[in-house]
Amino acid sequence: MSHDDGLCSIGELAERAGVTVKAVRFYSDNGLLPEAARSAGGHRRYGPDALDRLRMLRSLRALGLPVREVRRVLDEEEKNGAQDGAGSVLEDVVAGQLRELGSQLTALRWREAGMRLVLECPPGERADRLRLIGAVSTPPSTAPLARFWRAWLPPRMPARATAAFLEVAVPQPPENPDPAQVLAFARLNALVTRPCTGAERPQPEAHKAAGPRGPAVLYAGLAQAYELAGTQLRRGHGPYAGEELDCFVDAYASAYGSRDTPAFRSALAGQLAVDPRIDRYWELVTGVITAPGSPPEPTAGTAHDWLLAALDTQAVAAAG
Repeated sequence: MSHDDGLCSIGELAERAGVTVKAVRFYSDNGLLPEAARSAGGHRRYGPDALDRLRMLRSLRALGLPVREVRRVLDEEEKNGAQDGAGSVLEDVVAGQLRELGSQLTALRWREAGMRLVLECPPGERADRLRLIGAVSTPPSTAPLARFWRAWLPPRMPARATAAFLEVAVPQPPENPDPAQVLAFARLNALVTRPCTGAERPQPEAHKAAGPRGPAVLYAGLAQAYELAGTQLRRGHGPYAGEELDCFVDAYASAYGSRDTPAFRSALAGQLAVDPRIDRYWELVTGVITAPGSPPEPTAGTAHDWLLAALDTQAVAAAG
């Protein structure tokens, strides 16, 4: 019912906006929908602007925005005027909600794939699968993998060099995994979090690079060599002595302050042949990052093996 003063009751406002009286009361009580006045009987009265504001409130809440974020958007709209609208704050709020929804959707997809993994495996394996999956957060965190590598890498590695290597060594979990990828990541998580003594994880001789800059020089060069070798792996090319191997050897020579000579290459091949390996890690990484039905994606581990095979072949040929 209209009034001569241009104000409307809470029931009239709710009907025009298509919401419940309870919703209007909630917004008013939380300061999101100011009242223009109160009637002689103490009933809420709303001005002409209330309908547009209430419709905006309904739209923002329909997007799932929490009340605190809705308040930010409306405060900016009120501050800047209707012409500008709720610009930058609305963009920030919606972008934040999209990130949160993306995380929630990823978590749901991982839970779904995990359930399928348990459902489809033989009954005798279910207890082990449940134990592995239960140790992984959803969405999965790569923090345990990063901690594993920080313990493996040389202690003098600069933070920037360490971060660059972690980008290569730590796989990003797929947003929409299949059960096999969930199992590979769960096993990878179990591998890096199991108790391990120093004797079980000896440091390679490569970590004894000379000088304070040695480790950073070494791993920067290795990252470049692994990228080059990965290209050849994707093309299906076998190991050979080329630019990739030169880059690989140069990384060690530069870190050690040595020259790249046939003798150095022969010694390096012997050293790398006996260095400790973490093949299981790279095998599981391949399982995590390779989409079902696709060729295996190269990893730093498979690239290292390709380069080492090329080095060994060259060393054998030189010795013969």
